Amino acid sequence: MRGGPSVLGIVLAGGEGKRLLPLTADRAKPAVTFGGTYRLVDFVLSNLVNADILRVCVLTQYKSHSLDRHVTTTWRMSSLLGNYVTPVPAQQRLGPRWYLGSADAILQSLNLVQDEQPDYIAVFGADHVYRMDPRQMLKQHIESGAGVTVAGIRVPRADASSFGVITPAGDGTRVDRFLEKPADPPGIPGSPHQVFASMGNYIFTTKTLIDALQQDAEMPNSVHDMGGSILPMLTDRGVAQLYDFEGNHVPGETTHEHGYWRDVGTLDAYYEAHLDLLSDKPAFNLDNRRWPIYTHPGQLAPAKFLAGGIAGQSIVSPGCVIRGQVTRSVLSPGVTVEEGAVVQGSVLHDNVRIGRGAVVRGAVLDKNVDVPPGATIGVNPERDAELYTVSKGGVIALGKGQVVAG
Repeated sequence: MRGGPSVLGIVLAGGEGKRLLPLTADRAKPAVTFGGTYRLVDFVLSNLVNADILRVCVLTQYKSHSLDRHVTTTWRMSSLLGNYVTPVPAQQRLGPRWYLGSADAILQSLNLVQDEQPDYIAVFGADHVYRMDPRQMLKQHIESGAGVTVAGIRVPRADASSFGVITPAGDGTRVDRFLEKPADPPGIPGSPHQVFASMGNYIFTTKTLIDALQQDAEMPNSVHDMGGSILPMLTDRGVAQLYDFEGNHVPGETTHEHGYWRDVGTLDAYYEAHLDLLSDKPAFNLDNRRWPIYTHPGQLAPAKFLAGGIAGQSIVSPGCVIRGQVTRSVLSPGVTVEEGAVVQGSVLHDNVRIGRGAVVRGAVLDKNVDVPPGATIGVNPERDAELYTVSKGGVIALGKGQVVAG
């Protein structure tokens, strides 16, 4: 921050994303398309950059080419001012091994910290959909004198097993316990049916993080993970603080958007987060010009509606050609919907083609899928289950360029 404390951003973007298959069969989860024109990594990077954290390293590992290319071509900062967003692949700096976990990923990349000598390090995850002003979290961290501050969001206690859970101490801010995906955690005092779920966003005082990583590396039984290893260690030392996301206010947000955060790590969550974009007053509004989500706009002509083509309650990206009927759907650039085709409640990635008279319902189609004329997806559940990936919630998913039965 100019004129303020020095902060280095580290984005953890090496996750394999097995629960999002087949969308992650050919790319890292942070590179998955979201909302038509964005990638998941764009949300965390936009939050950091909007908050004037302008030196950011994106740690990658799993099938990272698509992610590396997107970050390199999209996120170009002012070199004159020494700012950058750069992908950092696994480099085996500590020996012939890949990252053992998220903590080991940072340990193997400590040369980045040594180069910058920051006062604080913001370690953020790369695969959530939300807006957040990290400056407000940093302010609390500095004022508290904590070694680490972890962002928490209130979620139903019944959902606790999907998250790292933060149990606050009696003062409401110091972290008493950090439990990784517990089956039966205690509720929040005064709100027993809720818990604080970790958002995967941490701010460290630099020395605290370096010391913890080096000590964790010497522990043979450690999983070398930020949530599974580092946070419990610092919690036991009494230097971990909770930041309640409820208190974070982003410029330009509306009341019904406040506090929106979605972990889109499963097909069902990914699909439902897209539906959140589509109402008259969306739960998450992509068009907040005071806190924009940045991405590469591409070089495509505006969308066209021809031969009676219509789209209602939908997002239609540039380069789309609509001759059929589209409702309650999100269309990425270059999608074609031919005459007589029907697309309902679906998410179509780049260059998907829906042939004449075809029907697609409740589906997520990755890029370059070609649905033949007259074919159906989402009409016959038994047939769909035999041919395609179907989530627990019934979302049908096709991978990149997957062949569709006629």
